[in-house]
Amino acid sequence: MRRREFIAGLGGAAVVGPRATLGQQMAMPVIGFLHTGASQSYAQQMAAFHRGLGELGYVPGRNVMIDHRWAENRLDRLPALAADLVRKRVNVIAPAGGPAAVSAAIAATGLIPIVFSLGSDPVRLGFVPSLNRPGGNVTGVVFLTNDLEAKRMELLCEMLPGVHTIGYLVNPTNPNANAATNGVQAAARILGRQLFVVQAGVDGDFDAAIKTLVEHRADALLVSPDALFTNRTKQLASSTLSARLPAIDQLRGFPAAGGLASYGADLLDTYRQHGIYVGRILKGDKPGELPVMQPVKFELVINLKTAKVLGLTVPPKLLFTADEVLE
Repeated sequence: MRRREFIAGLGGAAVVGPRATLGQQMAMPVIGFLHTGASQSYAQQMAAFHRGLGELGYVPGRNVMIDHRWAENRLDRLPALAADLVRKRVNVIAPAGGPAAVSAAIAATGLIPIVFSLGSDPVRLGFVPSLNRPGGNVTGVVFLTNDLEAKRMELLCEMLPGVHTIGYLVNPTNPNANAATNGVQAAARILGRQLFVVQAGVDGDFDAAIKTLVEHRADALLVSPDALFTNRTKQLASSTLSARLPAIDQLRGFPAAGGLASYGADLLDTYRQHGIYVGRILKGDKPGELPVMQPVKFELVINLKTAKVLGLTVPPKLLFTADEVLE
């Protein structure tokens, strides 16, 4: 079903047909889509975004245009990309892929509506004063990944009852790093486990971080929510599997790439909701009056093949409650 939805979503991204006049194209509203990552890694998410737009009657290339700006994992490019969208006077800016994209959009304009998709608390980051009444020109959709860290740790402990030391991979440049680490430390104490924190802020840090965990005999790994890690899911899944390190992440892409498990909001549904909110702005709703939308769908995904490679027996209760078991 997901594959069919994906293909259908891509069909909605058709370009303007040869009969469309230049005047018709110019009259279309334009969405400035700003993302920290690379386009080839987000085809399914973009298909979901298009589905959301479609629910409001907008079909890219037919009655709305999308001007994409991909930072290709170079966050230093985001301010210039956001400024370019403002210069082009797009109707709405839709940043996604992490706080850096949202920050760049907000810094670039206080007038053009901004509708974000974000895994962090936008109030804590100062993007909006309130979830219920964001005010100004900013609103969006959140999936609050940091708030689920304790649950992910609990799931690790259920899968590995004998786990003692849990590694925690964090990006020190993430503005949520300290708060998230403190929260995870508290959760570890409640569960009677020891937490060992390792950091990775650039590509070259991944292998060293995993090696450090192995040297300190960490029993498992909890990956913190961060755009850097999300944009390198395959690399991270491969590294943990090679090190025979059971790991849990926030998004389905991690176990799909060979990691052990994930638990978090349904990312594709979040992108669909993102598209819906952008469509509502195009229909005339004011961003400051639209409450920031919070997640309603969460999913546990377990890669049973990876569990067998690691020599783990996943408790039947977890397999029964999992939303998806990959075999």
